[in-house]
Amino acid sequence: MNYDILIPIIRRLALEAGDKIMQVYDGPDFEVKSKSDASPVTEADEAADALISAGLRAAFPDVVLITEEQAASHALRAATFLIVDPLDGTKEFVQRRGDFTVNIAYVENGVPTRGVVYAPAQGRLFYTQADGRAVEETGDLAKDRPGPVAHIGVSQPDNGALMVVASKSHRDAATDAYIAKYQVKDMKSAGSSLKFCLVATGEADLYPRLGRTMEWDTAAGDAVLRGAGGQVVRFDDHKPLSYGKEGWDNPFFIAYAPGVALQK
Repeated sequence: MNYDILIPIIRRLALEAGDKIMQVYDGPDFEVKSKSDASPVTEADEAADALISAGLRAAFPDVVLITEEQAASHALRAATFLIVDPLDGTKEFVQRRGDFTVNIAYVENGVPTRGVVYAPAQGRLFYTQADGRAVEETGDLAKDRPGPVAHIGVSQPDNGALMVVASKSHRDAATDAYIAKYQVKDMKSAGSSLKFCLVATGEADLYPRLGRTMEWDTAAGDAVLRGAGGQVVRFDDHKPLSYGKEGWDNPFFIAYAPGVALQK
């Protein structure tokens, strides 16, 4: 893969998909349907998926493409592929809470090496550059040219006063019990893959997820966090989270800044 070609394309597609999503978000009431797994889907999910899929297939016709909204057709397993969640945080979107994201990632040999996470309602755009380093772009977020970027990096955590971020819609007693094993200075809740980005920018040190996720939920945020010096590991054995698994299900995981003394 030529990263100098890949990055501008996935950046632009994420921004264009964000526009589609915000047209629905800012409009009148929209229909919310349920998928086979009972998770919600809206016309915004479907429009963003169609736009991104068409763009990626045109640009990279020989690369396997996995998207959440077309997951039922993805019996094929691959080690290297593009993976998309066109609207992560649909529950936040439906409740108009704002912290939902567009996610596009490139996975090589089971590792998400490049990715973009765009939170259109918040105007925050994170991605890996061609060299793999993670940045946050500011400015007007023009689609045809990148604006000012700042390289982002994880914190140097104080294990006596950790900053923790957890899911807004999927918080449970098991997560609270695990967080209680740490000395926590402050906690925040966030939706979608923004949690990875908060660790990537140093706004949080630790993000544990003891709940069901799919690879498209995490790949782009994982890539951004890796590009900022962070890590994502399995909850059970602390081995790196891998991609291209049968069924696309993730195990429980922990995203964190190196220096956090992980607990079992």
